[in-house]
Amino acid sequence: YEDLHTFELQAPTRVIEWARGNRVCVAGYGQSGGNEILQLLAPPTLQVKETQGLCPERDFKVECGGFSNRPVYSLKHVPDTSLLVTSGPPDSSLQVWQVSAEDSDVIKRVSAVPAENGTGQPWAKIATVSARAPWVLHGSRLDSVRITEVESGKNVYAAASRNGEELSSLAFLDCHTLLLCCAKGQLCLADVRQPPSPLEAASVPSAPCGERWCMGVGRGPQGSDSRSRPVVRLSSGGHLILTDVRKTSESLASAKCRVPSPSSGAEFLCVSWAPALEGCLAVSGFDGTVHVYDAQSWDGSGREAEPVFVHKGHAFGGAGGGADPPQVTVHAWHPQKPRTLLSAASDGSLHVWDWVQSCGKC
Repeated sequence: YEDLHTFELQAPTRVIEWARGNRVCVAGYGQSGGNEILQLLAPPTLQVKETQGLCPERDFKVECGGFSNRPVYSLKHVPDTSLLVTSGPPDSSLQVWQVSAEDSDVIKRVSAVPAENGTGQPWAKIATVSARAPWVLHGSRLDSVRITEVESGKNVYAAASRNGEELSSLAFLDCHTLLLCCAKGQLCLADVRQPPSPLEAASVPSAPCGERWCMGVGRGPQGSDSRSRPVVRLSSGGHLILTDVRKTSESLASAKCRVPSPSSGAEFLCVSWAPALEGCLAVSGFDGTVHVYDAQSWDGSGREAEPVFVHKGHAFGGAGGGADPPQVTVHAWHPQKPRTLLSAASDGSLHVWDWVQSCGKC
């Protein structure tokens, strides 16, 4: 490691979201209510500028917080505002939160977006963007995708689809274009400027059946077409498939990551591209580790990929005896520092780490 910081939360979290400045938002996901939502100030060594010499402050600091009466399974900061949006069971409604001003340390709920029509809807997946007004993209199934104006609650867009496939991930490609990923791995593009038409989902090329999938959307290479963005899909069996957002039905490369067993659960699956390292991605959710890969060397063979780095801190930091080893619940890349990641685990541990530069690009 080049640097490693640890912080113990009062309860396990499954969300990490970079907010304004050098701040991180986390939230608990317990079923009993009283789940904390915290805004943490990251250690000074994580400032964008390199820190010279020893730094006396090496811990996260709690700046403000609040409580949610429901589990928080997803949390997104609304760009250019002091608002947060959360979702979680028992339904697909959203909660909107105001991060307090400097004279207060309270995060308070200010509004809600009602649940979708129908019963038995899973919790909603969410993404945010700052367009003409702050928007939140949300939905639990392909036929229930909507865009809501966060501050007014106005419905901006509703997808037209007869397909009720469950969603696992969704993202704004820009303020007009959406990318949706179904739990079975199909991808679907939508444009809010076009009249609503039935969404067409592209299947995963040469993918095994019966596995659950999630996706991560990266930035295109510097100087490339703004519409050319890499998409990686990760399955519960450890399969990774790369595609280009312009041709979602075609596979550019594939690989398999190291997983404890193909039967691992999909509850905490997480895959994400490094924002400041071309072709580099991270995978977690199978055990107590986070694997970093350089995808630029992958081909179409689907062979097992060799990780560039494996973070094992959560696995070694768990309780002894007969307790189950902790499982990584989520990870996130630092927006500017190329090799810095945050990860959280089911034992309440929060780690931020930076590995030593290797000979590869990662």
